[in-house]
Amino acid sequence: MTRVGGWWRVTRPWPPGLRPYVHSYVGYGEAVASPYRVRLVPAGRAVVVISLGEPFTQIRRLHEVSSSSGVIGSLIAGLEDGPRVCDHPGGQEAIRLELTPLGAYRLFAVPMSELTNRVVELCDVLGPEAGVLVEQLAATGDWSARFDLLDFVLLARFERGPDPAPEVSHAWRLLTREAGAIPIRRIAAEVGWSHGHLVRRFTQQIGLTPKMSARVLRFDRAVRLLSRGGADLSEVTAACGFYDQAHLNREFRALAGTTPVQSAAARWTEGALAQ
Repeated sequence: MTRVGGWWRVTRPWPPGLRPYVHSYVGYGEAVASPYRVRLVPAGRAVVVISLGEPFTQIRRLHEVSSSSGVIGSLIAGLEDGPRVCDHPGGQEAIRLELTPLGAYRLFAVPMSELTNRVVELCDVLGPEAGVLVEQLAATGDWSARFDLLDFVLLARFERGPDPAPEVSHAWRLLTREAGAIPIRRIAAEVGWSHGHLVRRFTQQIGLTPKMSARVLRFDRAVRLLSRGGADLSEVTAACGFYDQAHLNREFRALAGTTPVQSAAARWTEGALAQ
């Protein structure tokens, strides 16, 4: 367990059976309860939040008029192509998982396109047994026991989940290996599918089109480079495959509602931009 600012977080090594599917897996909570707002930005991953404390008061897309998300506590967020704002009254304790898109496809056992740009209750996807799991985790005070229980449930669901198409898996590997800086026509040629067929199958199992996935992966790499501190914008622009700094700025505005400079100066908490 470690302390990061006003938050504590607890982790441990993941079982080998989870490693192909999980990008991040952490328990966390507030050291001192206080209301807060964070902004989630696209990262090419699905998110599961198992709430063990107070629920969010509001989860909405940035600039969305409606303030009602329909989400109370534990939730699933599909892949996004824009920023989302989360308001919390304070007193949060939770387990947060970031899943690769194909890991999410296996775990959720639904087309990922049905979850794109959506946040839904955990039970709406995983069924009533998810509610029982949340109650068991909340009633267990020991973090080792909590992780043991969740590992068992996750491994069982991954074991019986649907297999993604090998062509989609390969296409995603190509995109992630190049951080989005690869022409989609090259991917289609390498997997042996037409462009249209690739777009349809990829979108169904990943949640975003190949083109939008490439944009998100380039953006995510830029965010990570900028978060290291002292990064040169020209170098980040070139490293991530943007045409120029104007292109970099436009993508940050579109995908995060912020600028590269603001992102570099921001405080990040559990994959979210503190506001």
